[in-house]
This record gives sequence, structure tokens and C-alpha cells, in this order.
Amino acid sequence: MVEKIKKLTGRVQNVEVGKGIEGLNYEDLCIQPEVELPEDYKPPKFEMFDGTGVSKNEQIRMKLFMRSLIGDALSWYISQDPNKWVGWVSMASDFMDRFRFNTENAPDVFYIQNLKKKPTETFREYATHWRSEAAKVRPALE
Repeated sequence: MVEKIKKLTGRVQNVEVGKGIEGLNYEDLCIQPEVELPEDYKPPKFEMFDGTGVSKNEQIRMKLFMRSLIGDALSWYISQDPNKWVGWVSMASDFMDRFRFNTENAPDVFYIQNLKKKPTETFREYATHWRSEAAKVRPALE
């Protein structure tokens, strides 16, 4: 019974902090968590974090999230007062409120089908541009 109450309390807090937006938990935003890497896969060498608790420490999550941003998204993040965010969900909620238009204006399949190579771009530039636009299509291309 105590576990059920804790679970319900957590859900209520997430709804209150997340303004009812589903899918903003850190775990929900992981891309393809079921994907297993091939045995011969060798990851690139990065400077590794030697501490612990990244998945539990929301301040570290938020700092790492900032490092993934560029352009308008980075400018927006830098202009915010981080003290207003009580945790990951409130920061992610504000981010989604600001940039939701990017998902609402996603191109459709017909847009991708009609995307033509510009006379000034190389085939490689066209292919890169096409892939970038195709990644934005909703529902996703399969």
C-alpha cells in the first residue's frame, strides 16, 4: 500500500511540475533504448564522466542538455534564469513551450517527395538537406 501511495504521489508531482505534458522524463527522451550495439562496435573516444549519478542528478542532466543545444535553442537557454526550474521536467516543459512549433510544423511525406535539388547545391549537399528534412517528417518515415 505504501508503494502505491508513493507511486501515485510521484505521478501527481510530475503532472503538476510538467504541466500535464507527457514524455518529458529523461528516460522517455532516450532514443531507441532497446537497440543493442553489434559485438564489434567500437565507440568513439570521448572524455568520460568519472562521477556517478548522472541519471539521478537532475542538475547534471540539465547542464548536459544545454551542451546539446545550438542556435536559437542555445540562445534561449542561456537567457533563462535556471533558478526558476525545480528540476528536469520543469526545464523540459519550458523548452517544449518555447519550441513546440518545430514539431507542429513538421513537413509531411508530400513535401519530402517534392523536394528538388537546387542548381547551386552539390548532390552531397542535396542528400544531406533531404535527410535532414526527412528526419522531421511526422508521422516518421519507415
